[in-house]
Amino acid sequence: MKKADIIVIGSGIAALQLAHHISTKKNVIMLTKSDVKASNSSLAQGGIAASIGADDHYSLHSDDTMEAGRFHNNKDVVDKITSDASQLIHELHEAGCPFDQDLSGQLKLGMEGAHSHYRIVHSGGDATGKNVIDFLVATLPRNISIAENMFAYELLINEKNQCVGVKAKDETGNIHYYFADHVVIATGGCSYVYSLSAGSPNVTGDGIAMAYLAGAEIADMEFIQFHPTMLIKNGEVKGLISEAVRGQGAKLVTKNGKLIMEGVHPLKDLAPRHVVSQTIYDYIHKGEEIFLDISSIDDFEAKFPSITEICVSSGINPKDGHIPVAPGSHFLMGGIRVDLNGKTNISGLYAIGEAACTGLHGANRLASNSLLEGLYFGKRLAKYLNSALPMEKLENDVFLERSNHTPVTVPNFNELRERMMENVGIVRTKHALVKHKSWLERYLHLDQEFPSFDNLSISEIQSILAIVIALMITDAALERTESRGGHYRLDYPTENINWQNHQVIYHYTKGRIGAHEQNKATVHARAVFC
Repeated sequence: MKKADIIVIGSGIAALQLAHHISTKKNVIMLTKSDVKASNSSLAQGGIAASIGADDHYSLHSDDTMEAGRFHNNKDVVDKITSDASQLIHELHEAGCPFDQDLSGQLKLGMEGAHSHYRIVHSGGDATGKNVIDFLVATLPRNISIAENMFAYELLINEKNQCVGVKAKDETGNIHYYFADHVVIATGGCSYVYSLSAGSPNVTGDGIAMAYLAGAEIADMEFIQFHPTMLIKNGEVKGLISEAVRGQGAKLVTKNGKLIMEGVHPLKDLAPRHVVSQTIYDYIHKGEEIFLDISSIDDFEAKFPSITEICVSSGINPKDGHIPVAPGSHFLMGGIRVDLNGKTNISGLYAIGEAACTGLHGANRLASNSLLEGLYFGKRLAKYLNSALPMEKLENDVFLERSNHTPVTVPNFNELRERMMENVGIVRTKHALVKHKSWLERYLHLDQEFPSFDNLSISEIQSILAIVIALMITDAALERTESRGGHYRLDYPTENINWQNHQVIYHYTKGRIGAHEQNKATVHARAVFC
């Protein structure tokens, strides 16, 4: 058993930013599923969006964010984050984080889809995530302890509905108990529950499912962003081709050279991601191959060294000018419902980064707003925790244990991923969603009493938590009878004003002492609560 002031589950940009801003008087333990750098943050080729240019303003960045999110965003949250973006970049840069500069020493600003101005800050061309994570890890304060290869799987909740800690398993299956006044979930999204994904295999929604089973509110799970341009070879994802490539002038074309975004959207190849993904999907569904024509980009290899390496290692020569692409699961706009300080509806439990539903992204994330969100909420939550008092908890860290009866069986994880892509992917229908939900419920129901996971292997627990995530995505996609942002229903192909700013929220209470109400999918008007 270990005790700390703060436990952080995850090691992406939000977690590391929190670690840098937390008081050195606080004892912090960071639990990470594998290597400390093995997060989606480190894979981010795109940059960080901020209105730094002389002709730019945060209100324009805010407008672009709202438009990309199809006005499902929380405007107050969007304004606060976009107005702080420049300061967050300059703080990192002044601390020594390397960002690309022009010959005059000014930060270079790039363009990406759905942005109205050049405002994307990069590091190492297309290695922004890796460089920022490397910097933050290398400069971690001494009060931060890191436990790698530690799989957190159950939050410890006491009879006062306070989160008092977390259970985790090491590589050999030994159970470890960690207790703290404050527990922060920063485990990322769930992109790897889909078969087409360039994300880290670690990102399967564990933290979100764990929070759900503890009684946290989960919102907007139907909003999955499918990145338009993942490099595809022989039906497999080999890597992601950053939107910055299209920002430099690359065009999406068929094998015969047809420009597929002509006449689809005023921004053409730089249209919002859901528009581009759905257009590519339509062509692929009709049997067409789609390519990214990079022939107009001078010095491609120098500008995009990481992407060049991915191409070459996949047997594709960038000098040929065409990269085969297809959309794949990339980012979750929903997650654990939090306020501006990252607080959940459970005392002592917080969520930041992609695991959290903050109101910034709405129905579709604007390019390069993800690292920005992590920086903002990591710093903001640290400031809150620096002044927070220890909770008045029950004596001896009493928490509620689940029963140890035999759990249900779980499906093959790869089969789950294939079915998610087929039935709850880029284009959805009631028929496919109902069929998939029925298949998932052969294994689990969201309102059943869940057993103890203590005697299960890490892979078994991960599969169970992945089904919980899959059920929430599928059921929420059934509930939302419209198309908005990353959620596209072929049987409801247009936006419905009655759905704008209304969230599908899941709240699990069954199986908890003193709790009798079963969880329900409920629709609420968006609100940021305290």
